[in-house]
This record gives sequence, structure tokens and C-alpha cells, in this order.
Amino acid sequence: MNASARDWRIDARDLANALSREGIHTEICEAIARVPRHLFVPDDLRDRAYEDSALPIGREQTISQPFVVASMTQFLAFSPGARILEIGTGSGYQAAVLSELGAEVYSIEIIDELSRRAADALKAAGYANVHLRVGDGASGWPEEAPFDGIIVTAVAHATPPALLQQLATGGRLVIPLESGPWAQWVWCVTKQAHREPVFEKLLAVRFVPMTGSVRDA
Repeated sequence: MNASARDWRIDARDLANALSREGIHTEICEAIARVPRHLFVPDDLRDRAYEDSALPIGREQTISQPFVVASMTQFLAFSPGARILEIGTGSGYQAAVLSELGAEVYSIEIIDELSRRAADALKAAGYANVHLRVGDGASGWPEEAPFDGIIVTAVAHATPPALLQQLATGGRLVIPLESGPWAQWVWCVTKQAHREPVFEKLLAVRFVPMTGSVRDA
């Protein structure tokens, strides 16, 4: 699909229809159809922007596969107006999808260059309810907590304790965790009042590693 050769909305709609056939909920598919993904990929890859595949964005990072973005968004199960923390802004595409669904998004990226690029793309696409910060995502964003949901877009060895602390009771943390040398799974962690959180193993994935203090630990 070539976004430069015809209206990008046609390609975005085709992508959304393909995701619908994979079991993604209608409201998420509609959000995917409204996001101009070509603004979030490097110029030389814009003709591949609406493929259902991950693409490199530089600094050994990627823009995630739309099916994975949609699935992790679905696992969050939030309502419009929810406050969502994203760890790993990357290209800004996941934040754009969350924004389209009515979330107030707080997104942290450890690589300054990627955060600046994401800010430019989000501005060009017209997303004003995404707040960006450069920093170590494992520490979260304590002054804006609690969050109704938290999504992590890089794989970790274990759940960073600060993120669970900043999650509202009843909220969900969606995070890829390593499950052996070559295995990664997305887990949904639901925080409960006065009880241990509930962990649910959901989707096999392949993410770049989370960096910063969580890796050093």
C-alpha cells in the first residue's frame, strides 16, 4: 500500500478492516482508521506505513505492528476520559491511537531524539491530549498518578514496582515480559484493593528491550 500514491485514509481503512477480521473491537479499529500512521514512520518507509508490520524508526527502535498496538490497547479496556501512562513513546503511534479513543495520555521516552520526533508527528496529526516527557520509564510519572491504565511498549524482565504503585485500584497494566531466553508475552496486571494484583498472560510478542534502571537491575 502506498500512502503517497492515494489518500492515506483508504489505506488506513484497509488496515482497520484487516484488524477487525482478527478480532479487534470496532471502536479500536475505527481509531486505527483515523490515525495517519505515515506521519509516525521515517520518510523512506512511508510507502509501507499501512502494512500490518513493525518498522524501524532509528536508534534500534521500531514502530510496533498495528495488530500488537490494537491488541494491547484492547487489553487496557479503558473508557474515554481515562488517564493512561505509556512507557516508551517511540514513534508516538501508540499514543495517537490512545488519544483517538479519548484517553488523556502521559508518555515517557528515554531517548530524547525519539521524543522530539514523536512530538512533531503528534503535533502534525493534531493530537493535543498527549503529554510527553524524556526520562526513565521505570520510575513512571508520580506527580500525575494515579493512572487508570499503564501500557509498556518495551520488554522487561519484571514489572517495575513504581508502575504498579502509580496504577489506580481496578486499573490495568499491560506489559511485555520475558518468559525465557527467546520468549516474550504480553501480560495484563490488574490492581486490586487490599489484595495481590492479578496477572494474566495474553499474547506472544517480540519487543525491543526496556532500557534504563529496569535493565541495570
